[in-house]
Amino acid sequence: MDNPAAHALASWAAPLPLGVAYSGGADSTALLHAAAARWPGQVHALHVHHGLQAAADGFERHCEMACHALGVPLHVARVDARHASGDSPEDAARRARYATLAQLARDHGLQHVALAQHADDQVETLLIALGRGAGLDGLAAMPREMTRHGVQFHRPLLEVRADALRAWLATARVGFVDDPSNADARYTRNRIRHQLMPALAQALPQFRETFARSARNAARASSLLVELADIDLAATGAPPRIAALQALPRERRANALRRWLRRDHQAVPSEAQLQQLLDQVEACRTRGHRIHLKVAGGFVEREGAVLHWYNAPPSPALDACSL
Repeated sequence: MDNPAAHALASWAAPLPLGVAYSGGADSTALLHAAAARWPGQVHALHVHHGLQAAADGFERHCEMACHALGVPLHVARVDARHASGDSPEDAARRARYATLAQLARDHGLQHVALAQHADDQVETLLIALGRGAGLDGLAAMPREMTRHGVQFHRPLLEVRADALRAWLATARVGFVDDPSNADARYTRNRIRHQLMPALAQALPQFRETFARSARNAARASSLLVELADIDLAATGAPPRIAALQALPRERRANALRRWLRRDHQAVPSEAQLQQLLDQVEACRTRGHRIHLKVAGGFVEREGAVLHWYNAPPSPALDACSL
């Protein structure tokens, strides 16, 4: 039985040298074996030691032995991925992982990193987004490529099933580690994986393919909304002029404001925050009307004819219309 990850890489003109995010788990093990075989001497393994459980030291030792056997250099970084109060532990760990992978890559002269996320991961991400009431960005699930912290990340296995990867590992007798946290039902992704995915497989046998098609359609629609927002922001300016925003229909105004906040400030407003901001922009028809709203991790405030976003609250005197 051939490694399905190797089939996925066969048609990929990977930018070399290439980093591979390697946890020691089944999926990243299959990817690392395929990459090392296809591009010998051009692959580096990047391992993030999260420090969240006692088994993490054992994961690192396993990765060291596996990389030595493959002749692949291993680069390891340790990170404290504990989450702050009110923050999702899954989200906190994910942010820490990407930041650390990017730093590892840059430290070793790598601009590109391959991730082992596959078709099942894509479905789980889409279902999590649906459960959160996400918009098109969320329903687009995981893109094949993205840039974070100055590094390009790639997902070449998005059309490969998880069971196909594990079947190859078993047939080829390739060892990997099982993270015990993957069975922890406190995490939404694990509940979806162990409870919902088997039911979907029975009710909708082709759900991986059809869900992936829906995610691609959402990604296309999201791209068009971004293009429209950039056109509108070219007219309103950035920071946007309030009068120019008022000339837009409400939905286009929302689209433009969402894009401005994300593009220029990496701030993602909640639905309630965005609706409150839209109401305030609409009501801002007099010189004395103040706008000062909590949005994501900062504040949107009126300054004369334009809106500004601040990473920290401005003066306490300007607290009208706070959310």
